[in-house]
Amino acid sequence: MDAYELVAKAQRITVLTGAGISTESGIPDFRGPQGLWTQHPAAMAIFDIDSYLADPEVRMQAWKQRLITQPWTVEPNDGHRALVELERQHRLRAIVTQNIDGLHQKAGSSPELVHELHGTALNVVCMSCDRRLPMAELLPRLEAGEDDPPCEVCGGILKSATVSFGQSLDPAVMDRAVDAARECDLFIAIGTSLQVHPAASLCDVAQGLGARLLIINAEPTPYDAAADALAHDPIGQILPALVTQP
Repeated sequence: MDAYELVAKAQRITVLTGAGISTESGIPDFRGPQGLWTQHPAAMAIFDIDSYLADPEVRMQAWKQRLITQPWTVEPNDGHRALVELERQHRLRAIVTQNIDGLHQKAGSSPELVHELHGTALNVVCMSCDRRLPMAELLPRLEAGEDDPPCEVCGGILKSATVSFGQSLDPAVMDRAVDAARECDLFIAIGTSLQVHPAASLCDVAQGLGARLLIINAEPTPYDAAADALAHDPIGQILPALVTQP
């Protein structure tokens, strides 16, 4: 059975998305040939919670990167919009995403169907008092020259509301992701290397209860041999074609 037949026959589809679905929006992935960590291994320190909390230089680099990239200005692409169409067809059970860019919601996916395993870069959290605010509200302080802005309430360290290496996933979000994997008849992994657990193990959960597995990714993954179908086409091309086929 090929990818088109799998999608055509499915009625309850759960999707796992990784960085590859957002590359066509201009956001680099991490582990691909042109990925952030592939090209700049030292950048991994920004995503390590111990390094971030202990080293002001790491935090300054992180804020500099956010000021340059401004993720809140990035627009969704045809891959994100294809999943909105799948929801309109009443066949989308959930989107479980490893991404932190908020592009699924920006494209029009219902927020209650999007489960952000790794949090969001569009918000900021204080590591001392748990105050949260939109990342965009911090932009004037960064533009004014603050290179490691503290919390204005308690003076604590501010960090994007993302899950860094060394931090635990939100159990409630993970529970919802597992439920979505259990309750689908087709599980589609899109633009993810399937090297990071527990996200990758959702493939096992879905297949263990009889769901089919479709992997859409440019590079091989550890789950390719177990997949019912594979697609290596550009996500922005194949996903709309799969969703809108007659």
